[in-house]
Amino acid sequence: MVSNVRLLILGSGTSAGVPVIGCDCAVCTSDDPRDRRLRSSACLQFTDGDGVERVILIDASPDLREQALRARLQRCDAILFTHNHVDHTFGLDDVRRFNALMHAPIPIYGDERTLEHLQRVYRHIFEQHKNVNDSFVATLMAHLIEVGRPIDLHGLRFTPLKLLHGRLPVLGFRVEALGADGQVAREQPSPLPLAYCTDVSAIPPETWKQLTGLSALVLDMLRYRKHPTHFTVDEAIAAATSIGAGRTWFTHMTHDIRHTELDPELPESMHLAFDGLIVK
Repeated sequence: MVSNVRLLILGSGTSAGVPVIGCDCAVCTSDDPRDRRLRSSACLQFTDGDGVERVILIDASPDLREQALRARLQRCDAILFTHNHVDHTFGLDDVRRFNALMHAPIPIYGDERTLEHLQRVYRHIFEQHKNVNDSFVATLMAHLIEVGRPIDLHGLRFTPLKLLHGRLPVLGFRVEALGADGQVAREQPSPLPLAYCTDVSAIPPETWKQLTGLSALVLDMLRYRKHPTHFTVDEAIAAATSIGAGRTWFTHMTHDIRHTELDPELPESMHLAFDGLIVK
């Protein structure tokens, strides 16, 4: 069974990041490192049943290079994509360095819309034979995933969850450890089971049952004011309260949110995520 499981928040910011270019607000000029937010992404780090250290990315933000350097990532065993937006996919080119370190291709997982987007944007990767020059590009293996159909990777099960990002269906992931029989283990190592749910404005009725019994939850919280495609502060707190995870961290935040002001006001089991946060 897997051990030493931890979720590392690589980025906790919205699509513009924080600081925002050209802004001198209190958050953008803050000297609190928790107010510096790269674009949202995360990774699961764990030891598999054979004692091999594993790293699985959730999304590949445009800041992936900086995030990987800061976290001292040396490998990438798979990438799970939540959806096709630029702030969650435009770091994919940087994973070629992991290919070089591991001497192996990297499997990537996404829904149909996301894989079509990646193959169109990164044609130089997926249609390398058409490149004018034989250059160094990532080696990837694309896998189509669907809501409710689990993906088993190195002793962890990732179940894709349907979420709504405005009118766009996107994916969240429920993560659980597998037992020796290949089924979800009855006893889960901390912080499992966990769910990672970024870019959310609504949770469909059929998804709520997949959010029960969580030890940890990472959930979208954009800003105080209403937004058509993201939870507000109040909406995120209400959803987290209904889900009732043991611990909840909010992510994908704008420069409207100052860590030292909001975090102390949250319910006891809830906190703001920040870049470099380790959940274990």
